[in-house]
Amino acid sequence: MRQLPSTEATGLPPGSNRGIPAKRWLVNPVLVAFLLAGALFVVGQVLSPGFLSYSQILNVLRVASFLGIVAAGQTLVVLAGGEGIDLSVGAVMSLAAVMTAHITLARDALLLRALFEVILAGLILGSINGLGIAYLRIPPLVMTLGMAGVVQGLTLVYTQGQPKGRAAPLLNEIVTHPWVMGIPGILFIWMLLAVAMAVLLSHTSFGRRLYAVGANRVAAALSGIQVSKMIVAVYALSGVFAALAGYLFVGYTTTVFLDIGGDYVLRSVAAVVVGGTSLAGGTGSYTGSVAGAVVLTVLVAILTTLRMGAAGRQVIHGLVLILLLAAYGRQRRLRQ
Repeated sequence: MRQLPSTEATGLPPGSNRGIPAKRWLVNPVLVAFLLAGALFVVGQVLSPGFLSYSQILNVLRVASFLGIVAAGQTLVVLAGGEGIDLSVGAVMSLAAVMTAHITLARDALLLRALFEVILAGLILGSINGLGIAYLRIPPLVMTLGMAGVVQGLTLVYTQGQPKGRAAPLLNEIVTHPWVMGIPGILFIWMLLAVAMAVLLSHTSFGRRLYAVGANRVAAALSGIQVSKMIVAVYALSGVFAALAGYLFVGYTTTVFLDIGGDYVLRSVAAVVVGGTSLAGGTGSYTGSVAGAVVLTVLVAILTTLRMGAAGRQVIHGLVLILLLAAYGRQRRLRQ
């Protein structure tokens, strides 16, 4: 049987890279996504001179970083297959944001405590998603949508409908202030996360087992992989990444509101799809999701430049997602 390309960079499961036709590289979805991001920057420059300035590029990447962090967990969930998707990431992100502001109350000394409690909350909520999907056989769409409603209710109870508190000055400095060459700290955090995800998916047994589970769960189980535990693990990590994004996002906005993560549900799925990860599971990479996050953020920046309202931007996002699903959806049939 012919083997598939197999590295994080190619967006395909671990295996062998030998004998890949050159034209396969030219249509690699990760490469296409990065080229699309570059093309959108050029379009933005044409529509609004200065769009390609160094400061504007950094600003776009800074905004994209939060979407990229949420998309890290979404990537793992989608790679696991089984029509996996996490619709609770926005609610978890919102809960983490209000928890961060409430715990710290603008005090630097409580930052680590807030981080620990936020990550723990994300881990617990994500694990509940995974347990329901893996052991109770609840469809991922239903389970995570229901969890989103539960978390939104918990957020209302926690805040009593009135979120309070502000970001600690140190958190704001870490996230927004330039570290080197004007590059804000959040971009270095995102870069470290991207490297960690690349190592996790390409150079660890966890990554190999994840691709195997996503490609064929029956075959994975027969080969000794504990499929149910893998499913719980990826949803738990999705909750952790959504919570981390909420924690860091407070450092960017300095204030919070109840649905601060609402826009990140559809966009995180779109970023994964734009990056070439198959919704059928077993094929894709976080590198592609990084490119997808940048593409969507540049697109929003262009639409904002054109003074398109929030409703129009949502319509565009939906159309982009539909078009990309049509383009990449054949992967599932090709593997069957």
